[in-house]
Amino acid sequence: MPVPVILDCDPGHDDAFAIMLAAAHPGIDLLAVTTVAGNQTLEKTTLNARRVCAAAGIRGVPVAAGRDRPLRGPRRTAADIHGDSGLDGPGFGADEPDVPQDPRDALTLARDVLLAHPVPVTLVPTGPLTNIAALLLAHPELAGRIERIVLMGGSTERGNTTPAAEFNILCDPEAADVVFRSGLPVTMLGLNVTHQVRATPDVVARIAALGTPLGALCVDLLTYFASTYREVFGFDAPPLHDPLTVAHLIDPSLVGLVRAAVAVELDGTHTRGATVVDLHGVTGLPADVEVGVDVDTGRFWDLIVEAVRTLGGPPGT
Repeated sequence: MPVPVILDCDPGHDDAFAIMLAAAHPGIDLLAVTTVAGNQTLEKTTLNARRVCAAAGIRGVPVAAGRDRPLRGPRRTAADIHGDSGLDGPGFGADEPDVPQDPRDALTLARDVLLAHPVPVTLVPTGPLTNIAALLLAHPELAGRIERIVLMGGSTERGNTTPAAEFNILCDPEAADVVFRSGLPVTMLGLNVTHQVRATPDVVARIAALGTPLGALCVDLLTYFASTYREVFGFDAPPLHDPLTVAHLIDPSLVGLVRAAVAVELDGTHTRGATVVDLHGVTGLPADVEVGVDVDTGRFWDLIVEAVRTLGGPPGT
């Protein structure tokens, strides 16, 4: 049976591929896409989710806007990585995408989906965890309707926004703390593992060789993403963080996991937003989070290329 999923995202170049993979693969039943402020403002991330769905021919999946700021503290964005639009590169143009925005807010949509679905649903957040925490705080009675949470965020090592903190967690550490302490099954795929899946020139060439408009758009996305990662971090190829969450659900053997206690630093002068991962069990706290440590990169990219091929249709269409 396909895994029923609500994808909570902040598109963002890598979020775009997460949406496409979730919609394309028969192992995933994409029930809803919800958006949050993160890589760009909520208005822009919501428009970008609709743009991606329209470009990839994803119809019938509701897209709803969520929280426009963190639970506490100032809002931050990642324009240095994703550009002013949040999806710079392809040039989507000014036309309104033909995929509508759901009139419900993200929490209402998520609540409705959780209550209506016959089996518990997996939440897949690939941006700041504000919507997920807000849902858990507002509707604790829905915990039994949530199968698990598989998130992109944090790291077992260093950060990418401060020396200690990864962007998604730093955007809303209080929300991340709520999620990690929720008692729900949580899988964390952080920078230490997502940095292993980089869109190298041979990967981009495989997508270009599909010869479809969607393939060309994906090449443009990856080309822009590569330019900012090269400029900001000195990477020779950009890591495609977010779709690793979906790939893990499709093929659980794809990502190597260990169990560990994970805490979110809320107050540190230099470490706010850090995920403190107890890989060696020194705290004696319950090892209640699955943490990604390695990945089969070849199989990951096979899934991505196949998703673009599936959604893009025959060449020239």
